Amino acid sequence: MFKPKLLSMIKTKNPSLNKKQIKDDIIAGIIVAIIALPLSIALGISSGVDPEKGLVTAVIAGFLISFFGGSRVQIGGPTGAFVIIVYGIIQEYGIQGLTISTIMAGLIMIAFGLLKFGNLIRYIPYPITIGFTSGIAVVLFSTQIKDFLGLNISEVPADFFEKWHVYIENASSAGIPTIFVGVLSILIIVLWPRVNKTIPGSLVALIFGTLIVSIFKLDVLTIGSLFGEISNKISFVEFSSIDLSVNTLKNLFPPAMTIAFLASIESLLSAMVADGMIGKRHRSNTELIAQGIANIGSAIFGGIPATGAIARTAANVKNGGRTPIAGIVHSLVLFLIMIMFMPLASLIPMTTLSAILMVVSYNMSEWRSFKELLKSTKSDASVLLLTFTLTVVFDLIIAIEIGMLVAMGLFIKRMADSTAIENTSRSYLDLFEENYHESMEDVSDYHKHMDSQILLYEINGPLFFGAANTFVDVLDELNIETKFLILQLKDVPIMDATALNSLRRINHRCIEMNIDLFYCELKPQPHRLLVNSGYIESVGEGKFFNTVQNAILTAGKMLSN
Repeated sequence: MFKPKLLSMIKTKNPSLNKKQIKDDIIAGIIVAIIALPLSIALGISSGVDPEKGLVTAVIAGFLISFFGGSRVQIGGPTGAFVIIVYGIIQEYGIQGLTISTIMAGLIMIAFGLLKFGNLIRYIPYPITIGFTSGIAVVLFSTQIKDFLGLNISEVPADFFEKWHVYIENASSAGIPTIFVGVLSILIIVLWPRVNKTIPGSLVALIFGTLIVSIFKLDVLTIGSLFGEISNKISFVEFSSIDLSVNTLKNLFPPAMTIAFLASIESLLSAMVADGMIGKRHRSNTELIAQGIANIGSAIFGGIPATGAIARTAANVKNGGRTPIAGIVHSLVLFLIMIMFMPLASLIPMTTLSAILMVVSYNMSEWRSFKELLKSTKSDASVLLLTFTLTVVFDLIIAIEIGMLVAMGLFIKRMADSTAIENTSRSYLDLFEENYHESMEDVSDYHKHMDSQILLYEINGPLFFGAANTFVDVLDELNIETKFLILQLKDVPIMDATALNSLRRINHRCIEMNIDLFYCELKPQPHRLLVNSGYIESVGEGKFFNTVQNAILTAGKMLSN
């Protein structure tokens, strides 16, 4: 249940932990740290906290995720998916509310892992995952417009449409130098990989943007002019001043659940992507527990929620990282950078950070997958668009809740539609004729028996509450001439309580009409249900047959007599 990959590799003296691989992991960790540096600062600011809090999260949570995690190559830290959620929690509950929510989320994730929910979370429908991820990307992009354009807005509304209304109203206040630096930053980020793929474009853009603004003394908002002095220290949160009453915990449970749910999904998705890249398998429940520990650790030191970062994890793999050592090195390097160079972060232009997050938004938008899903089934496209729209217009909680309900409803309908009930009486005429035509007055008698007196229904598909009405429709075929009703259940893999109740109704109707009801070829699960419920005992074991042929022959023999 909790077997950290790093500790397992050390304990078993895994051959992967050789000098060459450790060297490759150290190099990969340094490169990933350089990639994470500007992202962590930008994500922290956009989340509504001080710039250093993003780095604190990458350092503390990143270390704990790699040390305790169930993946060899997972890189943890703040991600774009959390920006909107964290910002909303701070606006409503303050920094203290965020701290408590993150700790509660960590405890919830540990509980998820201990209860072995790791595999269950994977069953969230793909259209919902793409829908809310794309929705978050759009919302994250929209939050960067103010700083990217240098708009003179004191407070940006939280509502998506109101936000854009305010942007349009204040478009005339945009600063030309700010737009120039922002556009230049985006161009550097996009085009730099053509020059060098080792050094991340976001870091190059951050350095160039900072130098241009500083050298030419451009009138561009910087981290320093917005936040003042930047701290380079990591310290504990003072919990004595935090309200930990039952009422507070009750109010913060929904946002905590949102953090836990999203962190669980994103971390396991990232781990699964990494598995495909390195040909290994992660331990999902261990990963959830590690993510929980990491979020608790991050909150204790004043950080924000963290999870597995797909882009940074992929960069780790591409640069040779194959063990958790790379993630640990990434955290240690970020810590050293924070201690030595954090005061210089005050010179970074806000528009450059916005440019970095705009590119992040584009990369996390999953627009290719979004486009492909629109061309798939109507139900998948509907769930995708619904989840996306609700994420943008309302919030992630509502989007996932309603998206899951709609997805489940559509799934139930598809399953119900797949259950077919067919009258196959005439397909067994030859069998009936071969055994009983000599005892009949003329050759048409056996046709009469199979056409009216003996009804045979073959049921294909699961019998559950969604298909119950279709099942009961068999009653409409019964008439005064019917003497036997045979239900062939060989292609019914499962049956639930609602289907059992329908079976009781059919049996009751047959008793009223003096019709013998036979059952044949039951699968193990339906048979167990009928035994455990006492149904077989109540109707009699003589009504159940191993083959449909035996059921027909028994009915024919009773008619002949």
